[in-house]
Amino acid sequence: MSTQIEKIKKAIEPLRQEIINHKVYSAIKDIDDLKVFMQFHVYAVWDFMSLLKTLQRNLTCTSVPWFPKGTADTRYLINEIVVGEESDVDLNGVRKSHFELYLDAMKQCGADTTKIEVFTSVLKNTSDFNSAYLSSGTPKEAQDFVDFTFKVIESDKAYLQSAIFTFGREDLIPGMFISIINEMHKNFPDDISVFKYYIERHIEVDGDHHSNLALQMTANLCNDNEQYWKEAEESVIHSLKQRIELWNGVYRQLTERTTAST
Repeated sequence: MSTQIEKIKKAIEPLRQEIINHKVYSAIKDIDDLKVFMQFHVYAVWDFMSLLKTLQRNLTCTSVPWFPKGTADTRYLINEIVVGEESDVDLNGVRKSHFELYLDAMKQCGADTTKIEVFTSVLKNTSDFNSAYLSSGTPKEAQDFVDFTFKVIESDKAYLQSAIFTFGREDLIPGMFISIINEMHKNFPDDISVFKYYIERHIEVDGDHHSNLALQMTANLCNDNEQYWKEAEESVIHSLKQRIELWNGVYRQLTERTTAST
């Protein structure tokens, strides 16, 4: 197990470093810049939940009558992650999913939630992604990011879903970004306290405990199947490239905004 995990980690390290050192972070100078970042990033927060629930559906029995499905170890791993992601607590101890917490953070700092709210509303009513994108004006880079995630979801291959969940989302928040948020919080505590809390929870829960659970889950699903591990590595590389393109989209919008204001 550890050999295959380490092989993927080695293969994706250049892309991971590219994400951690992306120029988008240094372009975030103030709360208005942060709003732009959040209006893109929220799509990744949302489709992460869809990926998570797909794994729960595929790895546990979610229908009635109930019958045991898969191994109890894998069921435990995914169910524990779901509890933390779908029903965490906010600053006031109120139970919320991380997506709902992120929307609270956007609203607190004045970021526009219209696009993501229209997108999810239209998608819920029609199940048509193209209509949801068109109605909401979802940025192209966010569309591509979500489309790739749902391509993996629709593959019905739990080992691929687990791989991009594990390696495509974990440990990607650089220290520089955390420093920027902490500095903003000192100056505007009433505007970004929820977002600061969200980031801290992400690091505390997702980046440590959930990361270890997800690694074990991926190892269990790929097991000794060399083809599974090969496909998993390819999908993770593609997932990280999509993250880079998402950040490129944010950077372009921030650059255009700066140019327009000068």
